[in-house]
Amino acid sequence: MKYVGSFFSNIRLGVLLATFAMWGTSSIYGFQQESQGSNEPAARWWKGNLHTHSLWSDGNDFPEMISDWYRQKGYHFLAISDHNVLQSGQKWMEVEKVQSRSHGQAFEKYLARFGKSWVETRGEPGSEKYAVRLKPLDEYRYLLERHDEFILIPAEEITDSAEGHPVHMNATNLDELIKPLGGKTVRETMENNLRAVLEQEKAKGREILPHLNHPNFQYGITFEDLAAVMAERFFEVYNGHPGVNHLGNEKNPGIERMWDLANHLRVNKLGGSVLYGVGTDDSHEYHGKEGSRPGRGWVMVRAKFLTPEHLIRAMKAGDFYSSSGVSLKDVQWDNETKTLSVEIDPQDGVTYWTEYLVTDLDGEPEDIGRVGEATQQLRSSYTLKKGETIVRAVITSSLAPEDPVWKEQKQQAWTQPFTNNQ
Repeated sequence: MKYVGSFFSNIRLGVLLATFAMWGTSSIYGFQQESQGSNEPAARWWKGNLHTHSLWSDGNDFPEMISDWYRQKGYHFLAISDHNVLQSGQKWMEVEKVQSRSHGQAFEKYLARFGKSWVETRGEPGSEKYAVRLKPLDEYRYLLERHDEFILIPAEEITDSAEGHPVHMNATNLDELIKPLGGKTVRETMENNLRAVLEQEKAKGREILPHLNHPNFQYGITFEDLAAVMAERFFEVYNGHPGVNHLGNEKNPGIERMWDLANHLRVNKLGGSVLYGVGTDDSHEYHGKEGSRPGRGWVMVRAKFLTPEHLIRAMKAGDFYSSSGVSLKDVQWDNETKTLSVEIDPQDGVTYWTEYLVTDLDGEPEDIGRVGEATQQLRSSYTLKKGETIVRAVITSSLAPEDPVWKEQKQQAWTQPFTNNQ
């Protein structure tokens, strides 16, 4: 069986069961709106990006400028996830280096937007020692956050490698920096870093969301790896960086195909939970040049409050979808009837194509992620049939994204996958 045959010879069931036990299971899948009391807010959709970079690592703009961009574009939350660093403490950067990285634009834009009273420098302008202070999150957040409008969440991209492959994992709502722990294999490295995140979550008593980044980046992580490390419940189904090989190639499946293959193994072979898909930007470039630019991918999370805790709890319950441009009014999973329902929030003059992708228990290649139903209706649903175990929906618009990553790309939205054993 293509892509699947080598999986079971390498899997270590003891590690799988131990890591899976760290998460437990969730029974909150119905997402039905409960009756509201006078002081009880209704759940609503919040838009956010969980993966982006600033001058604190390899991005080319100041975190205040990046945060202000997302806020003005209608995002509700942002996690700037720089490589192996949290935005804390004192950090200065030579202005010449800032300008070199940002095509000679970042410093002047920063000064013009926030003014001399905010921008801190030392040394003489024009000298090699002329430097600007990079403000930590706990300082600049008070300039930008607004109640029920926009929040910033501390995050890190734990940047590691194994077997000559990159292994990157984001951790959202961290309290302390997590240094990459490495490992002999890709899977061991994933497990070690994930364990560190979960240990901090338990020790600090706070909700933290780990998700695996861009598995097709340098084709470093296989769908078997995604299936094996079952304690990892989230990965990037869409990443706006042009260099992460979203579509795959003749030897490697694209990201969506990997998603279906991994979930088949996790659910149908190992008795585990589904892997959820996250949409992100992974932006580094903020000055109009080619590269990984902002605004390409995001998540829409349904929660009652705009706080890190409520957002992360909703995502852990699967109550979110990912998007590169398509908006949804509603997504519902009826656990009793095993029915997934989708309602699109349409734009005038735009057509939409909804495909319900299903996976069968026997799991032959053609039965993994096959199209169970396709429709152009704005409201539709699909009920799992006998022998079908997993369903998810992908909605494609007739419009191209505002800033496409590849030729002929269309705006899309991805619901989470649901199973008949939830």
